[in-house]
Amino acid sequence: MGDFVGVDGCRRGWFAVWITETGVWSHRIFESVDLLFGQLGDASHILIDMQIGLVDEGTQGRRCEAEGRKLLGAARRSSIFVSPSRLSLAASTYGEASRINREKTGRKLSKQTWWIMPKIREVDELMESRPEARERLFEVNIELLFWALNESHAMKHYKKTAQGFSERMELLNHWFPQSTDLYEDALSSYLRKHVSRDDIVDAIAAAISSFATRGELQEIPSERQIDLKGLPMRMVIPRLPGA
Repeated sequence: MGDFVGVDGCRRGWFAVWITETGVWSHRIFESVDLLFGQLGDASHILIDMQIGLVDEGTQGRRCEAEGRKLLGAARRSSIFVSPSRLSLAASTYGEASRINREKTGRKLSKQTWWIMPKIREVDELMESRPEARERLFEVNIELLFWALNESHAMKHYKKTAQGFSERMELLNHWFPQSTDLYEDALSSYLRKHVSRDDIVDAIAAAISSFATRGELQEIPSERQIDLKGLPMRMVIPRLPGA
């Protein structure tokens, strides 16, 4: 199908928004990324807010993260977490994972990264078991998407404030005038303990970023970096006119 899909992790699993070529939108929670790909894997593009491609060891890390932080600047750079070593994914406790990560990369593991490790592992396993996913799933950072949609300017306000929500929705409505209707429909369809307000906004932003350019995407970094599994370590943003 010619749908453009945006995905964000949520407490219940994965929240997905998709928009057709003609601008018809829909949304749904999937309990696993494998189920999501089984249902939406023939979409034109699936933009997912989760790390794809990991270093095993070394102190340099993923170039996409370093370059993304430079683009976002001081105010929003913290939205890009440092990815874990793939070797730490098998750890069962934070202490063990942090120890392995420090041994392999020279850095301890942040608590924020530890909390999303199950989802990083889930996506990593999908990319290994379903090779076709490598041509469909693209990693994004949501603040970088807003940066691109906002003519290479980071958002002024933190997303959890009223001002931050308003400026993000205003920008999304600029690119897709049905954004508020889509947001309000999703907000009324799920419990907040399953899908948060931020999850909804983020998935909408990812879907719109692909829809707005019909899948014309720009990779960060421009020179592709590949991990030991052959996965590209990159983030994508919409390739907008003049970018």
